[in-house]
Amino acid sequence: MRTLWNLRVFCAVVEEKSFVAAARRLGTSPSSATRALQALEDELGTMLLARSSKLVELTMAGEAYYPLARQMLDLQRQAEEELSQQASSPRGLLRFSAPESLGREILPRTLAKLAEAHPGLRFEVLYSDAILEPIRDKLDFSIRGAFPAASELIGYPLWRYRRHLYASPEYIARHGAPSHPRELPQHRVLMHSAPRVLKAWNFVCGDETVSLNLNAWHRSNSGNGVLDAARGGLGIARLGDWLAEPLAARGELIRLCPAFRIVSSQGDDPQMHAVFASRNMPRKARLLLEALRAEATAAGLSRPPSFWK
Repeated sequence: MRTLWNLRVFCAVVEEKSFVAAARRLGTSPSSATRALQALEDELGTMLLARSSKLVELTMAGEAYYPLARQMLDLQRQAEEELSQQASSPRGLLRFSAPESLGREILPRTLAKLAEAHPGLRFEVLYSDAILEPIRDKLDFSIRGAFPAASELIGYPLWRYRRHLYASPEYIARHGAPSHPRELPQHRVLMHSAPRVLKAWNFVCGDETVSLNLNAWHRSNSGNGVLDAARGGLGIARLGDWLAEPLAARGELIRLCPAFRIVSSQGDDPQMHAVFASRNMPRKARLLLEALRAEATAAGLSRPPSFWK
């Protein structure tokens, strides 16, 4: 087990490019991390890292050894997961990312219920509207909204939803409401500024389609920022119905041009989904995602399959 610890320290130092950051990540001291690396180098009889006061770099031997060390740690983690799956209750840490908007209600509620049912589970959630990668960002999985991107990652669908236009009663009282999407250029439009957010807004109503490239009155790099701007009366926002309809039911938002929905350039509706780097999904990860999917269904956020094309 000491060798595995030394391997873990070595990989952490390589990935963090710092003994201090690696020690913080592993919950140990920099001096302990330094001793662990020295022990590994003594055991192998070669230097793996060249270090100076400001720089840590792999040696040629280190470059050859790092992917093997990473593979050994991954195999050890898989073995632990296999044992965990045989246990009566899953345990351990789940580290994953999710869009900021999921942190408003549904995900914390799901985690609370899961933690109550399985006290051995712990969670670390990175709420971000940026695209975080499971391998690069050392995540068990990443939850994403909108449209799945083509990649080698393994997808896990959670629920489908539709996008519509929404504004607050205060905005409508001051500026009126568009009766058709083509009137949007005369209104104050709120937009999300994330790179993967669709620039063209494609509206569909039966056989009618309308595609608009709009100028934003206000931008935010946060889904919560766009939602709160709409609630505050700043303008008209494009929002997922799973997020906006509960607020509409309370009178905080009003759906505009209700016959139209906003789709991709191929006419697809968005979906909430998770992505994994491996097909070997840990049991505790599957348990969480199944619980989240069930919570969405129970809350009426997920449409039945017949609703979708």
